[in-house]
Amino acid sequence: MEVSRSEWKHETWNPVTGCSPVSEGCYHCYARSIALRLKAMGVAKYSKGFSVAVHEDALEKPLHWRKPRFVFMTSMGDLFHPLIPDDFILRVFAVIRRCARHVFPLLTKRPARMVELSGRISWPGNVWAGTTVENRKVYNRLESLRCVDAVVRFISFEPLLSDVSDVDLSGIHWAAVGGESGPDARPMKIEWVRALRDRCIAEGIAFYFKQWGGAHHSSGGRTLDSRIWDERPKPSGQLRLNGF
Repeated sequence: MEVSRSEWKHETWNPVTGCSPVSEGCYHCYARSIALRLKAMGVAKYSKGFSVAVHEDALEKPLHWRKPRFVFMTSMGDLFHPLIPDDFILRVFAVIRRCARHVFPLLTKRPARMVELSGRISWPGNVWAGTTVENRKVYNRLESLRCVDAVVRFISFEPLLSDVSDVDLSGIHWAAVGGESGPDARPMKIEWVRALRDRCIAEGIAFYFKQWGGAHHSSGGRTLDSRIWDERPKPSGQLRLNGF
């Protein structure tokens, strides 16, 4: 039975926190800024700031959510960082398998490790596998992502730092696009976003426009050509508009 948009609640789940830079998209990392602020406030979970850490006390959190939720994983870190033990990653996936009522989009800048562990993970149907592509220099991440046996594979073009209109979208079900936020945000050009949107329309890929970022961020600028783009994929490949 399908679940309507009104029945879904969005959550975040951070069984791991912390990361380290791997590419140009990391320069103004929002998660690092938040982690350091929380450390200064004395929040125990961020006592080490943005150093990589696992959190046993957060591991079973999704088991206690009874209603279906759209769970953004590791928004404050990267589950596939090399400092995260294989065993802990496998335990995270074991929890996910027990939570078939939830959907877990899992984003990483290290999809090669996703592939390395895929033989041991056996991807559950409620996990969406994604990677970040901020410019052409990291197109190699998509080759790894296409090797992951997830029902939905997605790309986060955020922060979008250059024209990527020639990107190979084969095997991709969802594309999310956004500009960089914060006082030092690097600009995103409208033609870059339009090119990706038009490619997604032509290839039947769900398109989600998150934000303009920069000076538009505080005003919540989310419209592209006078429209909110809020498509989400279904595992069958068909699109649904305006979320679930």
